[in-house]
Amino acid sequence: MKSHNASMTPDALTRTVQEFLNEAAGAVVLEDGAVVFDLGRAKYAISGEYNKCLLHLWSAERNTVRRVLDAEVKNGTLRLAVQRLGQSRPTKLEICRERDRRSPSARKACRAAYEHKLRRALERHFPGFTISRLTTGVDLEKSFGPIYARGLLRQGQSAFAVLGVNAQETQASIDAALTFGILWLNVCRQSHAGKHLVEGLKLFAPHGTSTVVRERMANLNQAAAKWNLYELDERHDALTEIDCADRGNIATRLVHSVDENAARERFAESIARIARTLPNCEVVVLSAAEIAFRWRGLEFARTRLGAEPGSFRSIQEIVFGVGAEERVLNARNESTFQGLLAALRDARHPYGPRQHPLWRMHPERWLESLVVGDVSVVDERLDSSRVYSQVPAFSASDRAMLDVLTATRDGRLAVVELKADEDIHLPLQGLDYWSRVEWHNARREFPRFGYFGGQELSAEKPLLVLVAPALHVHPATDVLLRFISPDIEWEFVGIDERWREGVRVIFRKRPEARTHHGGTLRLSSGQAPKRRNHDLQLPITN
Repeated sequence: MKSHNASMTPDALTRTVQEFLNEAAGAVVLEDGAVVFDLGRAKYAISGEYNKCLLHLWSAERNTVRRVLDAEVKNGTLRLAVQRLGQSRPTKLEICRERDRRSPSARKACRAAYEHKLRRALERHFPGFTISRLTTGVDLEKSFGPIYARGLLRQGQSAFAVLGVNAQETQASIDAALTFGILWLNVCRQSHAGKHLVEGLKLFAPHGTSTVVRERMANLNQAAAKWNLYELDERHDALTEIDCADRGNIATRLVHSVDENAARERFAESIARIARTLPNCEVVVLSAAEIAFRWRGLEFARTRLGAEPGSFRSIQEIVFGVGAEERVLNARNESTFQGLLAALRDARHPYGPRQHPLWRMHPERWLESLVVGDVSVVDERLDSSRVYSQVPAFSASDRAMLDVLTATRDGRLAVVELKADEDIHLPLQGLDYWSRVEWHNARREFPRFGYFGGQELSAEKPLLVLVAPALHVHPATDVLLRFISPDIEWEFVGIDERWREGVRVIFRKRPEARTHHGGTLRLSSGQAPKRRNHDLQLPITN
């Protein structure tokens, strides 16, 4: 790191830290090599006042203020020379976009060791099978990186695809294992066609981490493949098979819907204050005691009830900032707040400067704001008067929000999962949320918890609607869709790339009449645009 010198002024330091954090959602903050804050849950504020750059970080566990002396961005990490208040000796603070902070050599060694552990487990528990060479080799053409160990178990003419993930990988990588397991199964079937019957997939997750994978696997097409899930305890070399048919009490809970009219009346003063400067901004009720303000999906402020200093009375306070940044609005920073609103107006519109951070931030929230405004543009069956966005009820791993929950005009629930960019995980993430909505609907919980105005909802299983720009559909999407259970009615909607100007459907796909192996994919509105090596009408086969 560069030593502190006059060339890095407090204003320059503030800009450097601000620009990095604006595009580092979910980053982790390290001090003395230990993680002290997760910006997926913590908040921060940056001040360049009094000729000092001060970084304030806080969460439910701790509160920290550091003076920033110098800054350097290297390999996705912001390295700061900081000074604790009241101390003269500088220390180091690191803010890492990448949650897996191991060095490349350490990751490679760990994955190589896991290959040997997985091989031993396979030899011990499947003695009648021959194990093809396990690999973590990169194959970008087929979307495989080095995280997952892949192989094949063979016994006579029968075989199983094998995929495993070690305990040192992030929980997000473990949750994503089924996506790559399905793709590996498909590759094995193609490469061994005519030589072996690849019956299904055996997937290995670390001990105590397979909840999300189990839920997703329970909703796959059981006729298309045999699905086996195991947890491998690497420390004790123990293997346990997980029963995916026994769903038990899945990790989900539903919170009560908020009386929006009462909340808007309670915060009428704050709403009016912001509307005077930024009319037509989105006002979103988060709870009875908190309201969010968004501009084309990007949250820039909240108003909430706080305690008046020196008394027991509650007062309304407005906090503002983008992402994890948060400042309490007061007379000293009013001009900063007005500057933020002006920047939002100037940058975040369909024809704004595409390289501007405010234009590029959270595109899915922007898309979501348009869909919530008129969900029937995605599917004319959906009722635009009954729409909930970012439902805070579904906790699977670290994903706690459902994009859009709505219903058809005849009362059937629908889960709408949105992606603004190419994402290989769209089908199974949608499946993840669908299973939670189906769970609560089967127990008639939505009306009881105040959703949909207490109206009677259909007992029919929910619809699953997946939405993405037509030219940003991941090549693996069709393979993944073909393995979804035939009991789940899904629809894939491809929209125009210029969706910021207005959502327009280019094509939609639904499975045709179900067969024993699941049917075929069908384009039902328009034709899919051409894209590099994509076949958007792949048949569903065993």
